[in-house]
Amino acid sequence: MKTWKLGHSDVEVSALSYGTDLIGSRIDRETSFTLFDLFYDRGGTFLDTANFYSSWVEGCSGGESETTIGEWMKERGVRDKIQISSKLGFDYPGSDGGLSADEIERECDKSLARLQTDYIDVYYAHRDDFDTPMDETMEAFHRLIQKGKVRTIGASNVWLWRIAEAGKLAEERGWTPYQAVEQRFTYLRPRHGADFGPQIFVTEDMKRYCRHHGITLIGYSVLLQGAYTRDDRPVPAQFAGPESDDRLAALRSVAAEVDATPNQVLIAWMLRNDILPLFGGSRVEQLEENLGAVDVQLSDDQMDMLNTAGNPDVKKAWLR
Repeated sequence: MKTWKLGHSDVEVSALSYGTDLIGSRIDRETSFTLFDLFYDRGGTFLDTANFYSSWVEGCSGGESETTIGEWMKERGVRDKIQISSKLGFDYPGSDGGLSADEIERECDKSLARLQTDYIDVYYAHRDDFDTPMDETMEAFHRLIQKGKVRTIGASNVWLWRIAEAGKLAEERGWTPYQAVEQRFTYLRPRHGADFGPQIFVTEDMKRYCRHHGITLIGYSVLLQGAYTRDDRPVPAQFAGPESDDRLAALRSVAAEVDATPNQVLIAWMLRNDILPLFGGSRVEQLEENLGAVDVQLSDDQMDMLNTAGNPDVKKAWLR
């Protein structure tokens, strides 16, 4: 599998990232290990987790995903071959959330212990904290890098203007800026005014900003929990409408042309548009399908069809 460098850092990751929000909770330990083995055997090295995964699942209190990843890496002896991204910012039992300096230091140490490692490859602000001065947050992240506890940092579910302010502040103070931005993204475009709660959807301005500054853009929730391929999973209301119908038709048409599934074409389309796909998969067949996207080759005409479907006014250069 090809690798991508995260921003201007020295962190190099696989071109596909495996999301682990239900690992160690709804996905039991044995199944989790099987899925990790498959991902790793197919060249995947980039695992995405967070401190509060999966505190929303009954019987869980957070840390289950990190703990299971740590156990798998130790048992397989692969820590030096794996890149881990973890996050903080949401509250969960034992943490009030936020991005204060004390919280960043404390939660990083807890994540390191659960992961059974002495460093995290990418540490994200998982949501913004308007109650903590930005300089306090960015300096605390920078100290973690200086201590060797974190290799680089990123922002997730943070508004673009705040990412830009953080970048300017880091430049002025000689601190490390965000090198990766992880936001919600998929092939379908949200309807005007669509509400995703605390999640922030990738915008055209965000794509341009990240390209201009050499920041790696990562998309999560890309497969809409099966809505592209399963009859029992309708397109979420935030996307439903005539434009989505047209884009779904284009996606399925291209999938038939290249003998692939719509999910595989979507992932391949993201890679061609320089957005690193982050996906889940609770069963072996789901993960196998997603990993198969790296073998899908899309022509320029097919990319043009996918990019412009649903809006005749959109030109081929819309992602540049």
